[in-house]
Amino acid sequence: MKTTYLQLSLSAVLLLGIYSCKKGEVSASELESYASADSTSLITSDSISSVATMKVKDKQFIKTADINMEVKDVYEATVSIEKSAQDLGGFVTNSNMKSNVISENTYDTSNEEAVLVKKYQSENTMKVRIPTEKLGNFLELINKNKVFLNSRSVNAEDITSSIKYAELEGKRNKKTSENISQLKTNKEKVKLDDDNMAESNLQKMYNMDTTDNLKYSSIDIYIKEPRLRIAEIPVTNTNSTDNKYKYNFIYNVKDGFVYGFYLIQRIIVALINIWPLLFIAGGVIYFIRKRKKSKIQSKIPE
Repeated sequence: MKTTYLQLSLSAVLLLGIYSCKKGEVSASELESYASADSTSLITSDSISSVATMKVKDKQFIKTADINMEVKDVYEATVSIEKSAQDLGGFVTNSNMKSNVISENTYDTSNEEAVLVKKYQSENTMKVRIPTEKLGNFLELINKNKVFLNSRSVNAEDITSSIKYAELEGKRNKKTSENISQLKTNKEKVKLDDDNMAESNLQKMYNMDTTDNLKYSSIDIYIKEPRLRIAEIPVTNTNSTDNKYKYNFIYNVKDGFVYGFYLIQRIIVALINIWPLLFIAGGVIYFIRKRKKSKIQSKIPE
């Protein structure tokens, strides 16, 4: 039983895409349908990769794409890409658009008004999921937004052997469950049954992930504008306002008198606080002078 449990644990780690015979899991015919779907709606163009529309008999592929391109206007391109994805039955899972400010300066145009000039460059990072059979269409549509293509990669990962292996693992898991059910009920059987159920849940989860990745392709898109943009923003002339209230002669004179008065008070209070030191210092000076005077008198001849 310990050997059987160890095998169950190792198989859960090895599973990449689980295909199970149990009730409620995706059948072989359903997975196969994603690979053998009708391709009459797919387009073939020199502007897209043949990997996007590739179909091989008895092979199943998980397709992904990564695109880096420059566009005329990031905002308009983003709206266009999102609309294309929606029209093809896909969806956007992430869109992070931002403007990187290169420099900004304020120029006064009058005593009250000024213009803030910003030089910036916009960019957006997106993640899109598209039905696999429409991947070629989507690449063709977003290709129309580019003014320059920096890079593009389209990948088709063959997972046929992983699915076949998952099918065998599903049968083994079912057989293990039958063997466990024939054991005498005890603590060890309960633990084995619980572990076997956990592995079955892992199979279902991996199977759902595999099915989803077969059905929907993931596309990572990075777009930016090739040159800097300039934004001119009307603002208030703060320099004029600062100069207006920077110096007030009458107020500063009044404030100077008040500050001087308080300064005198602080000096008097400080002297009062150190009166013992002043008293000692006065006494020392008095005795020193008296002693000097006595020495001088003693040196005068009679």
